[in-house]
Amino acid sequence: MDKRYAFIGNEAVGDVVRERLDAAGWTRTDDVASAGMVVTYCTSQTALEDAYFDESGIVQAASPNTVLIDLSASTPSFARELNAVAIVSDLAAVEAPLVVADPMLSDALSDRDNLMCLVGGEEDDVEAARPVLDALVGTVQETGGSGSAQLARAAYTLQTSAQIMSAIEADALYRAVQRSSAAFGATFGRAGATTPEAEQVLAAVNAGRFDGAYTVEMLMSELSAALMAADDVDLILPQAEACLHLLELLAVIGGADKAPSALALVYGEEAACAENGLDWTRAEQAYASEEAGEDYDYDDDGDGGDFPGGFGAYSAN
Repeated sequence: MDKRYAFIGNEAVGDVVRERLDAAGWTRTDDVASAGMVVTYCTSQTALEDAYFDESGIVQAASPNTVLIDLSASTPSFARELNAVAIVSDLAAVEAPLVVADPMLSDALSDRDNLMCLVGGEEDDVEAARPVLDALVGTVQETGGSGSAQLARAAYTLQTSAQIMSAIEADALYRAVQRSSAAFGATFGRAGATTPEAEQVLAAVNAGRFDGAYTVEMLMSELSAALMAADDVDLILPQAEACLHLLELLAVIGGADKAPSALALVYGEEAACAENGLDWTRAEQAYASEEAGEDYDYDDDGDGGDFPGGFGAYSAN
């Protein structure tokens, strides 16, 4: 087996891939043509498509029999398209969207046992990719043929994002009632968790852990992929759309690189936001840009994506 690999995509995930594969005896190369395995993780569909299908992309550059392993959250249709192109190009494509068991941990990507991959593709291709996947994550769950892993990832994303949002909003309600009832000396405690995922969120919020390796940008990319999968079959998902708009708001005010627990700050005091590096004037600028018919890019480096608006209803700030 050729144990040379290349990685393309998000730097934080790339650091994890390099650390794990280097430790497992693989050799990193920046030359896709010389790699036996190419691993990708992108946080936007556009970046993912460019990485594979651009004129100088992976499909064009990779040598025959190279195994392509995509850790990104994407759509079933993209996974099937990539698989079809790979077959005619004498390549092997495996979809292996990354799942973070506890996304609220500050070192969420560092613990191998906190990571899982859902894996779909041709049986022989999946078998060829297993040594890399086993080195990267604690659990590899095979889902079936091409597109199946991305469908399972989308379903997982929809449920977990809803739990994250509901836990944060339940906590926000408790905090608001406590503030309004302080004069009466009332003590209401804190919101309780109804699921393990909600417990993770509330523990992070209560501890003020708003930074972490798993970021709002990553969650946004997963939720966007789930919504694109729904759009491909003409299905409207209002709850998921509302959640994505709120994440976009947090990204606009400077929270793209924060942990998802930082959503709690959006419901709190402006001073707490400022203490955590969030700036509400950026939302005002985004609103002004939208009113003027201009695109607003929430990322300071200009590659984070465009904010489509709709932020005004989420906070009294």
